[in-house]
Amino acid sequence: MEEQGLVSVSKEHLVFAYYVSGHGLGHATRVVEVVRHLIAACHEVHVVTGAPKFVFTGEIQSPNLHIREVLLDCGAVQADALTVDPLASLEKYNQTAVVPRDSILATEVQWLKSIKANLVVLDVVPVGCRAAADAGIRSVCVTNFGWDFIYSEYVMAAGHHYRSVVWQIAEDYSHCEFVLRLPGSCPMPAFRDMIDVPLVVRRLQKSRSEVRKELGISDDVKVLIFNFGGQPAGWNLKQECLPDDWVCLVCGASENQELPPNFVKLPKDVYTPDLIAASDCMLGKIGYGAVSEALAYKLPFVFVRRDYFNEEPFLRNMLEYYQGGVEMIRRDLLTGHWKPYLERAFTLKPCYDGQINGGEIVASILQDIAVGKKYASNKLSGARRLRDAIVLGYQLQGVLERDVDVPDWYSLSEKEISLHAKNPTADNSETMFHAELCVEDFELLEGDTQGLSDTVAFIKSLSVLAVSGDPHSLEKRQLRERAAASALFNWEEEIYVARAPGRLDVMGGIADYSGSLVLQMPIKEACHVAVQRNHPSKHKLWKHTQARHLEKGHDHIPVLQIVSFGSELSNRAPTFDMDLLDLVEGDQPISYEKANKYFSQDPSQKWAAYVAGTILVLMTELGVHFTDSISILVSSAVPEGKGVSSSAAVEVATMSAIAAAHSLNIEPRKLALLCQKVENHIVGAPCGVMDQMTSACGEENKLLAMVCQPAEVKEMVTIPTNIRFWGLDSGIRHSVGGTDYGSVRVGTYMGRKIIKSQASTLVSESTTNSNSLTQADSFTQLLKSEASLEYLCNLKPHRFEGVYAKELPESTSGDEFLKKYGDHNDRVTTVDPKRSYSVKAPTRHPVYENFRVEAFKALLTAAKKDEQLSSLGELMYQCHYSYSACGLGSDGTDLLVNLVQEFQHRKSSHDGTSSLFGAKITGGGSGGSVCVIGRNCIRSSEEILEIQQRYKAATGYLPYIFEGSSPGAGKFGHLKIKRRRSAKN
Repeated sequence: MEEQGLVSVSKEHLVFAYYVSGHGLGHATRVVEVVRHLIAACHEVHVVTGAPKFVFTGEIQSPNLHIREVLLDCGAVQADALTVDPLASLEKYNQTAVVPRDSILATEVQWLKSIKANLVVLDVVPVGCRAAADAGIRSVCVTNFGWDFIYSEYVMAAGHHYRSVVWQIAEDYSHCEFVLRLPGSCPMPAFRDMIDVPLVVRRLQKSRSEVRKELGISDDVKVLIFNFGGQPAGWNLKQECLPDDWVCLVCGASENQELPPNFVKLPKDVYTPDLIAASDCMLGKIGYGAVSEALAYKLPFVFVRRDYFNEEPFLRNMLEYYQGGVEMIRRDLLTGHWKPYLERAFTLKPCYDGQINGGEIVASILQDIAVGKKYASNKLSGARRLRDAIVLGYQLQGVLERDVDVPDWYSLSEKEISLHAKNPTADNSETMFHAELCVEDFELLEGDTQGLSDTVAFIKSLSVLAVSGDPHSLEKRQLRERAAASALFNWEEEIYVARAPGRLDVMGGIADYSGSLVLQMPIKEACHVAVQRNHPSKHKLWKHTQARHLEKGHDHIPVLQIVSFGSELSNRAPTFDMDLLDLVEGDQPISYEKANKYFSQDPSQKWAAYVAGTILVLMTELGVHFTDSISILVSSAVPEGKGVSSSAAVEVATMSAIAAAHSLNIEPRKLALLCQKVENHIVGAPCGVMDQMTSACGEENKLLAMVCQPAEVKEMVTIPTNIRFWGLDSGIRHSVGGTDYGSVRVGTYMGRKIIKSQASTLVSESTTNSNSLTQADSFTQLLKSEASLEYLCNLKPHRFEGVYAKELPESTSGDEFLKKYGDHNDRVTTVDPKRSYSVKAPTRHPVYENFRVEAFKALLTAAKKDEQLSSLGELMYQCHYSYSACGLGSDGTDLLVNLVQEFQHRKSSHDGTSSLFGAKITGGGSGGSVCVIGRNCIRSSEEILEIQQRYKAATGYLPYIFEGSSPGAGKFGHLKIKRRRSAKN
């Protein structure tokens, strides 16, 4: 039967080949709606998919629909409905689409020609784009994301072994003519052009009353639909999960699963749009199908976050913008604390007012293209697309060589770029919002802002929160974080504020865990943390916390509630709460190992380990008993993943504020060591201590000189007036918890173990081989000290080269090392028997780095001549290339260092001298920032800005410049503030 609308019956009988991802049902269900309109217009559609056949044939019965069941992509491999396995996903895609790629392409090209396809449509199978191009057929994608964007995060988590997979997917997409972009879309850099289309939503087949009548549910019963993508996950569903007079419809329940009487098991092939429209609320995970249908039929959606799925934040933002979403903590989903979320959702009034006829519009466009019409969006932001492409590309490059060349579409045109420098943690409109509405409503009872503008701004932001108790007064995009923060504190009581800066690694870097001397500068960017303690009976609890206490029969027990600003910069939840009793077993704190597992159970809230972990460390190491509830607000301007120690700033600021609120007097050095325990044992990142020491003990415009054995501050080295340091962010995300950093650390400790073993062997030989007793005694003592070597940096470079370097393998397998030497004796890393580790380069680095840092420190006090700056710069270059030898370099940081070298050797036309003298990668390496040294003059600043623009021209990414310094947490102290009485009225 012909349908009336945008897709009229064509004079030509067209053949469409529609490649559909087998990942989940969301791709298939939206394709059904497009295909339905194409077939109604008398066209022929061949669907190539790994999705279940019934999804298509259940709604479309037509001889013009052909289903070819072939798996050409695998999407994300999920351990369960909420857990994605990044490595397994990449491995499966590799086996599915990469290993047999040549035969796939040959088969698909031949098949496309055999059916005489007029157009290839994809949602969103990469290899289909290339097959269409090879067959000489136009192709179009219909999607809200591409697998290159999704898998980019997997590569960062699983290591760089599969980065070629992502490049290949991007290259495949580049052959597509354009993408019909659905709402809630992710960045899709590989596509050459894009046209925005409305939501593609399946039509309703039955009315709300018809569905309820069939189910035997009266109109006065509230209905929840439990929808986690049709995956049977063995959910522990309990009758008490639901409020009274609620019924839950369960999608995807296993056949043998028994349900409570207020839960209804739905058939596997049930038509969910009708059920969604007949329900009052949905509980599930965010995916395009669930979100689009919830918005279209104005159904409140209670969602639980997934880890490792980049699509989710974009759909979530759309859902919440139209006031249709409530986030449920995963812990509460699994334990059955649903009631407060459902009651909150039932009060929502979803207000999506956009079109929902995307299926018809997409089909009309596809028909036009198939008959030869040319489409151009005229809306493409080339600057945005190219920026996304290059930044994504550089994120995937952790080493110098590339497995796949960057496609031509990654090349940049300066004319297309019109980007401006911007602090990634700032929002200009939000800053203006604050400036207009904020006043200093707080009285300083203790401490001093020390003239720090960011501290004043933070206190002003608290003023805004204190007067914005009505969350409806906030803009929609600010609603979640700001509303939670405005209700966090009792504004009539005292609040404690601490501040801790990030740090710029001038010299020392990864040699800190080998005992090196390091030189670190606290930067201008800092983290502020506000803490308030209240008696549990006076503490304002969030609704789900109240429900949890009511169920457990708890009354007035201490809780921890945290709000973290900036959650939208990464896919993490903005709030976290827990009972402080969860940190105790009997009368003792839980182990760090149990704490690590506790915070890891919900990846979207794993960030809370940096904050809540400070409480457990204080309990464990200092015996502190926390009897009051604690509210914590975290606001950090230290960019994440830039190699400037954002995590240490959070830890130090949090512990400082908590200590102040509880009258704990912890000197800065000890506080830094305690914060390192948070990161090493609770977060699980094997960092050294220099980050926390700089954040806690640093001083403005000075370099913290510290010997990391384990943390002895030697002195504060004043930066000479003729010298200046900058940081330049490469745009490549860095993490000390990443695979590369950890493997280099393991290799370093392996090298130490081998050296100690060799020294022990030489001790037994030394007396026999010496010519005199005196020589034997002195030489034996030297060897004995090397046989008991605790820190590699105590080994002199000449001893390393003359005695031990030749005994070190370039690399070794974990299994081989363990069999020969046993454990590598590092408390915070483990040797994986199946991995191969580089040994010689990671061992050599700290031995020479310590020598370089000592020379650097001595040169800082030398005569102020060009020779001084040249020598300092040379030491930084040597450090940079040593990082690369360890495998911790990156294309972006290498490019920045090369640009500095170019400017250094490009003699000034004024006096023939240089302004910039050296640069090096910082911190844990594998991306992040570089530190640059130069003359303290206007010309050097101009050259830094020119390098910034040159880097943008080459990569599309405009580096953030770290410039300036600020005091560490110890020098700042803390603030105790309280709202003025006049401000309360």
